[in-house]
Amino acid sequence: MASKFPVVFLTGPRQSGKSTLLQNLFQEKYEYVSLEEKDTRDFALNDPRGFLNSFKGKVIIDEAQRVPNIFSYIQTRVDKKEIPGMYILSGSQNFLMMRSISQSLAGRVGILSLLPFSLSELATANMLPKTADAWMFNGAYPRLISSKIATEDFFPSYIATYVERDIRLETKIHDLDKFRRFLGITAASTGSPVNLSKLGAEVSIDARTVNSWLSILEESYIIFRLPPYFNNLGKRYIKTPKLYFYDTGLLCALLGFTHIKELKLHRMRGHIFEAAVISEIVKKHFNAGQRPRLYYWRDSDNKEKEIDLLEESLRGLELTEIKSSQTANKEYIKNMMKFNPPPPQKVQSRRVIYDGSEKPVFSGVRYVNWKSL
Repeated sequence: MASKFPVVFLTGPRQSGKSTLLQNLFQEKYEYVSLEEKDTRDFALNDPRGFLNSFKGKVIIDEAQRVPNIFSYIQTRVDKKEIPGMYILSGSQNFLMMRSISQSLAGRVGILSLLPFSLSELATANMLPKTADAWMFNGAYPRLISSKIATEDFFPSYIATYVERDIRLETKIHDLDKFRRFLGITAASTGSPVNLSKLGAEVSIDARTVNSWLSILEESYIIFRLPPYFNNLGKRYIKTPKLYFYDTGLLCALLGFTHIKELKLHRMRGHIFEAAVISEIVKKHFNAGQRPRLYYWRDSDNKEKEIDLLEESLRGLELTEIKSSQTANKEYIKNMMKFNPPPPQKVQSRRVIYDGSEKPVFSGVRYVNWKSL
């Protein structure tokens, strides 16, 4: 991206490793500055031209959303020089950054997203979780793993910082207690179609506010919505999406789990496993600089007929059933075998991702352990 665009914006959730990645990846070619530091931030706020002129070459500006007015000054500089990779910006509060970028840097910026560690990264570091429950319960935030912080210490602080700092400072939400309750209720809705009225009724807010708050959670990389699959593109955005959390460790914390044993027999274990798998596939695309085209499918006449994940590509559709079971049940493939998309779309492959160690193939459908992701 830095070889194509004058500005690259790296975003992602708080504590996903953006600053560490940038400092290690570009330390020899770029100067680095963080607007988290108050004196530096004041300099950029009060004298943006002087701030930008203080750098001799290419520069990384971390926590750039803290001084959104600087984007218009960056625009003027990149339009004059037109040098690829002049600025690399990073920040966690995507809801503020994207508004500023759309106003000042549209067409001049390449946008990338960094989520917490993927399974392949953990495997490379010889830190792959031993069980699916450990994978789901701990999540994959870098500091939690590298510093071996207990989840009961990490996530309450993470949630408090997110609500008290990001939400209080960067949005117009004033009732933080309501927003905290909304976070917990949203967690309990993981893996289910979004019901705005039901979510609103439980927190005493209207459907418009629910949608606004869900958008804030999306833009700060807490949740994502998985749209339904229709051959008619417009219907994908009209019909009800499903809701998932990017990190299942955070999800488990919001659900009130304090020990991994609480997850093992919980009624939501299947939904949490589903979220972990789909998030892992999203990471694969993000880490390759791609935007995933992922959907779920449900028969409008028979709601029991559902496919957990459809991945769309030029080759066709890859169908995936996601099961937290350790047993390779043949029943898992029946909906995939009956699914026939309308032309010109076609099914390219089918698979089941589950918690078992066997690798059977039933009717051409592969059964894959989650660690193989």
